[in-house]
Amino acid sequence: MSTGILFDAPGPLTAARHRVYSVVTIVVLVAVAALVVWRLQVNDQFTNKKWVVFSDADFVRAILVDGLVQTLKMAFTAVIGAVVFGFVLGVGKMSQHRWVRWPSWLVVEFFRAVPVLLLMVFVWYALGIKNPGSSYWGVVIALTLYNGSVLAEVLRAGVNAVPKGQAEAAYAIGMRKSQVMGIVMLPQAVKIMLPAIISQCVVALKDTALGSYILAPGLTAVSKEIYLEFNNRVPTMIVTAALYISINLLLTWLATWAQKRYVGEKKILQVSMVGGTEQPGGV
Repeated sequence: MSTGILFDAPGPLTAARHRVYSVVTIVVLVAVAALVVWRLQVNDQFTNKKWVVFSDADFVRAILVDGLVQTLKMAFTAVIGAVVFGFVLGVGKMSQHRWVRWPSWLVVEFFRAVPVLLLMVFVWYALGIKNPGSSYWGVVIALTLYNGSVLAEVLRAGVNAVPKGQAEAAYAIGMRKSQVMGIVMLPQAVKIMLPAIISQCVVALKDTALGSYILAPGLTAVSKEIYLEFNNRVPTMIVTAALYISINLLLTWLATWAQKRYVGEKKILQVSMVGGTEQPGGV
């Protein structure tokens, strides 16, 4: 029996028991899925009149252009704003000056604690509920404030995860704190932060669905108009969920690709710095 870092490798009996658990779990999931499909069939959710709307060019264009594109625009704008907002607050929380550190801490903790939907409503009213575009920007600003506050903590955690010897070595050769942060710490923290940043991108994309409560455009708003007109709530929700899942899977794939590319480039750089030959221990 081989020994792992965190736990011992399972023996033959344990491995067999795990296979049994896996088979039982798969059977249960298949049974639940079959029950759901059967219930949908009994309630006439697979009839042609409930799905024919999704073969109409005008409605497909409305879903993709008025729905999906608007959702992506809100999510993209919010993510860009959140990255900038989070960077400023994250650096502020690590400042040695109290007059910078404490206000940054207060802003981060406040916007992390406020529910996103309530934040959208507050921003919407602050912008004026009758003003054009107020609902759109209500969603964008609320997501920027919430996700930016989360990313501020991600940035702080990523920098703190870099070995302290890196900063000590930089200070030893005469670098200032700003140089240590910008040249030494942040580039190394990017690799640590990347999965969490992509995770917040997914969160921002999904949370745009809450914008329908403040009359914001987007995929959820278009879907609501469709199922209210055709009385096909379940089929519309299935299509909407499929679109959200597809975009999130694409984001996950892009994150995996970017992380592998970053690690590969970093490894090539390290090899070139030691004379073109890779040293033992992954130097």
